[in-house]
Amino acid sequence: MARGAAEWGRGSGGKCCRSFRRITIVICCVNLVASLLVIRWFYTSFFFSLSSGFSSSSLADQLKRMEESIRVRRELEPLTLVRAARKLKKEFSREEKRGLKLPLPVKQKLAHEILHRLEGVDNTNTTEQQAALSLWRFQKLEDIRKATTLNLSISNQEAKMLKRALKTNWPSLMEEIGLWMPTSVINNEHDDKPENERDIEIIPGRPMPPECHAELHTDFDGTAVRWGLTHHKESAADCCQACLDQAKRAKPGEIKCNIWVYCPSEFGCYSPDIYEHKHQECWLKQADKPQLNFKDKYSESYRNDHPNAPIVVPWMSGIVGV
Repeated sequence: MARGAAEWGRGSGGKCCRSFRRITIVICCVNLVASLLVIRWFYTSFFFSLSSGFSSSSLADQLKRMEESIRVRRELEPLTLVRAARKLKKEFSREEKRGLKLPLPVKQKLAHEILHRLEGVDNTNTTEQQAALSLWRFQKLEDIRKATTLNLSISNQEAKMLKRALKTNWPSLMEEIGLWMPTSVINNEHDDKPENERDIEIIPGRPMPPECHAELHTDFDGTAVRWGLTHHKESAADCCQACLDQAKRAKPGEIKCNIWVYCPSEFGCYSPDIYEHKHQECWLKQADKPQLNFKDKYSESYRNDHPNAPIVVPWMSGIVGV
């Protein structure tokens, strides 16, 4: 009886396990179907909201604008410039393919020959060096023309490349072998002025009256009637006029001006005294027999004794009443 009860328990337990598995499978299927329905609902709602936000007219307008922008961009494209750039690129690539591909021994041989040719040429004379190189280049072209190979063994293709380099790519060949030669520039100055004619210097200010007898780069000596340190004038003509006016207004017994000295340089004028003479100083002087202090240029001996003295006399002067 106990054995029968045990068998009945095992049989009823197996049935319960099978029914539990079936229930679990059913619940999982129901959950899966519910999940699919929820996902479909979200997808439908999202698509409906997007489709409702765009009308057919707005979509057509956007397509039209895109086509218009593409058309404008194509019209503004610099086709001529693009074609020219492509053409230049092809030419450059073609030139690169034609570039120097001479073997290293050939380049070393050429460099040795050029250096040997330049041994007897003055290193400081660029003209002679270029003449020697031109002669060597001409002779080398003649050797290539007369023979298919040079003294060193090279192929016919390399001989053709060397010939083309010597003819058209001579600067590139010089650079390849490590030789650079500066170009000589000869400037010939052509002076068509007469021998005795001097350069005309422009005197700032109003025109100089003829009675002033102005002389550039001149400093006359004399007794000071009016010190220029405190007497400035806008121009040399004004300084001369001041001398003429002083001579007219001078009272009997007073010194009358007959020499004017003016500083036209913006940087001031040199003088061997202790003062600093500035631009537009106007000195009024008097001398019965005017004598020169300095004229045109300071002498070399004077500049040796006065290191601050310039080469050219900066003052300009004139004698009036002559």
